[in-house]
Amino acid sequence: MVELLPLSDIEPQAVEHLLDAAFGTDRFGRTAYRIREGVDQVRALSFALIENGALVGTIQCWPVAHRAGDGTATSLVMVGPVAVRPDLQRGGHGRVLMAHMLAAAETKADAALMMIGDPEYYGRFFGFTADATAAWGLPGPYEPRRLLARAVNGHGLPTGAGMIGPR
Repeated sequence: MVELLPLSDIEPQAVEHLLDAAFGTDRFGRTAYRIREGVDQVRALSFALIENGALVGTIQCWPVAHRAGDGTATSLVMVGPVAVRPDLQRGGHGRVLMAHMLAAAETKADAALMMIGDPEYYGRFFGFTADATAAWGLPGPYEPRRLLARAVNGHGLPTGAGMIGPR
């Protein structure tokens, strides 16, 4: 049996263990962690996938902002990490988590979505593109083609230059 639950219902240590298994214990040095530093996840868009009573996947979303050179800040929601237990990866669990989050985002997101991810996957299945992100910057190394965004719930994307960081 598969269940999707609010991530806040799951023991934080279990989530951390899953993230370590999926991404390694050195994951904290990644640019994505710098972007969301010091903020709490968006509870309405963060979920756990439970299969036969065991945590097998999570998706987390974070309040971030695009800050233009003139100081204008535009709110965004950063999607990720999307984590699936390594022995179950490529089994569709990540796709289930993304689809569930996107359905919730259509009514609950307070801003457009952005992420660092594989454009071939997230573009093809979920409508994320790098069309609006070419002039965006991040506080660390990243591949520009992997900086993706998607309008949602009536919220558009900033199109000019700006830095992405915590909201």
